[in-house]
Amino acid sequence: MKKRITFRDLLVLQAVVVVYTFAGILGKIAAGQAAGGFFLIYCLQVAVLGIYALLWQQVIKRFELSVAYVNRAAALAWSLLWAVLVFGEQITVKKLAGVAFVILGTLVVNSEFGTVGAAGGSGSGEPTAVSAADGTDDGGPGAAGERNGNAV
Repeated sequence: MKKRITFRDLLVLQAVVVVYTFAGILGKIAAGQAAGGFFLIYCLQVAVLGIYALLWQQVIKRFELSVAYVNRAAALAWSLLWAVLVFGEQITVKKLAGVAFVILGTLVVNSEFGTVGAAGGSGSGEPTAVSAADGTDDGGPGAAGERNGNAV
């Protein structure tokens, strides 16, 4: 059964994503530096990525993988924010539309929309091969004692 995602869960996921995007900021800053400054900032970026890796391992241990990775896609929104605030880049309609689609997809995955029903159905309310309308096994593919259409 799918774990219900709370607002706190989303905040934790986004905090880890922010750490990840901070590494990107450091990479862009490092790229514009002379050799000495580059090496120092690059080492800081690697350290931030190490922290992110440890945090991400905890995230994927506690959340469904599909939920974790969809939330990681929100890095696009954070990166757009950093591009404006840190580097003075311009926001375009195309960039906003792209980020809006990503956020919409994240909301859909995190919502109850399209989740599998508690009885193991497809979420459409229609019976499946192993969950007929009356709750009995209909003997179709996937019935008890069969795997891939072959007797077990």
